[in-house]
Amino acid sequence: MTDAPHRLDCSAAALTANWSALARLSGAAACGAAVKADGYGLGAVAVATRLTEAGCRDFYVATWAEAAALAPALAGGPARIAVLHGARAADLAHADLPGVRPVLSTAAQVRRWREAGAGRACDVMVDTGMNRLGVAPEEVADGLLDGLALDTLLSHLACADEPDHPLNAVQRARFAALAGRTAAKRMSLANSAGIALGADYHFDLTRPGLAIYGGEPVPALGAVLRPVATVAAEVLQRRLVRAGETVGYNATWRAPADTAVVIANLGYADGYYRAFSDRGRAFAGDAPLPVIGRVSMDLVALDATGIDIGEGDWLRFDPDLPATAAASGMSQYELLTGLGRRLERRWA
Repeated sequence: MTDAPHRLDCSAAALTANWSALARLSGAAACGAAVKADGYGLGAVAVATRLTEAGCRDFYVATWAEAAALAPALAGGPARIAVLHGARAADLAHADLPGVRPVLSTAAQVRRWREAGAGRACDVMVDTGMNRLGVAPEEVADGLLDGLALDTLLSHLACADEPDHPLNAVQRARFAALAGRTAAKRMSLANSAGIALGADYHFDLTRPGLAIYGGEPVPALGAVLRPVATVAAEVLQRRLVRAGETVGYNATWRAPADTAVVIANLGYADGYYRAFSDRGRAFAGDAPLPVIGRVSMDLVALDATGIDIGEGDWLRFDPDLPATAAASGMSQYELLTGLGRRLERRWA
């Protein structure tokens, strides 16, 4: 630990409780975890080691660089890592990472892995309607995957956060039609929101991401999830702003009356974005302090009228991801993965 003036407080109990709740909702299906983007900003090693202790066995990263950073922490244990972006030619140099396998998503990747993989395990992504990554169902039916040591056949839902969207059922039907058409040991379709769509979407393995970290992709999951990460920052100064005076860049906030203002050591370089200008809030104990004026690179001003807080005290910024997303107009995913590296991650 350091004496940094800002930090990210992370709750291991909330993290594992969220994953355990999602595992229960997954029913008979196994429950994995997406830990890409450095564990959604919280630290992939810290997240994966704690979830492994909770019983998670399947972890998903985006790139081989992410896999290489995580693999040593899981080496020798029961957990496995899948690389969602497949296997480029440049990735084959890392293909012998223990416990790591690619999620192949193009015919070229399949051929490359078949030629260079020496019978090593892989997963395959099938595009069932998102039109992002994945081989076509027709390619699967035509035998593209024959001869692979195929662990899991995956697809990804485009609209799971809209439970009534017709594409959900279309994608599920297209994916279900592939059952028994490959040598895959397992099939996996549902992300966090997909788990809430029900057992028909769970198949053999679910792959939650956002919900593990306290995000709420659909209201149906809100009752079982807890915030995991809370930004905290130290107050650098308390000042009295007289009625009619302004605060911050471009003088966008003007005091309607004499106002106690505190300046906290946090800004958009730390992932507390300008979108929170005049919209965010922090807490001193249970007392809310609204953000006033423009959030700047390293500092943010808050209205502390009537609140006994000053230089050297600490504020907690709102950890409610749905609420902060609504206030800022940004997605919960952006808010998590954009957390700045200057924030020391402290787990308790």
